[in-house]
Amino acid sequence: MKGLSGKEMEMVSMLEFDKKYYFTRKDIRPFFKNEKLMNFYIHRLKAKGRIIRLNKEKYFLVPIRAKGGFWAEHPLIIVDEIMNSKDYFVGGAYAKYYWKQIEQIPRQIDVYSTKKQGRMEIFNIIIQFKRIREIDRKDYVTKQIQEHGFNIATRRYTKLKF
Repeated sequence: MKGLSGKEMEMVSMLEFDKKYYFTRKDIRPFFKNEKLMNFYIHRLKAKGRIIRLNKEKYFLVPIRAKGGFWAEHPLIIVDEIMNSKDYFVGGAYAKYYWKQIEQIPRQIDVYSTKKQGRMEIFNIIIQFKRIREIDRKDYVTKQIQEHGFNIATRRYTKLKF
């Protein structure tokens, strides 16, 4: 991992001190004079491997204590942060694994959403977004992991659909 400039170190230190590893552009705006300068420093931190872009506005700060720039975060927390905690649920093989219907840890997480589709890879976790027309509240439940909520398909829905 490459060294950080004074401005980068100031921003990273503040985020680390506040334990704010998931942050938005609004959180770091006070450090910069204008939008162009903020974009420049975000680009540099991404190139150095210090931050990872999750969606248009949200980023993940790789902690300083991460050895060699590698860090393992729980995949369900990453999915929840990417989706901003709304309009999604985790299904497929990962939901079966969560409900202990299968024992093998899936390599891919299927996320059903009304807004997003495609494929993303973060920390060697493959996240496959599948678009559906509507999400019925009875098809998923909200659970907690490491004091963070996430939406996962119900046990019954998982048995019937996947």
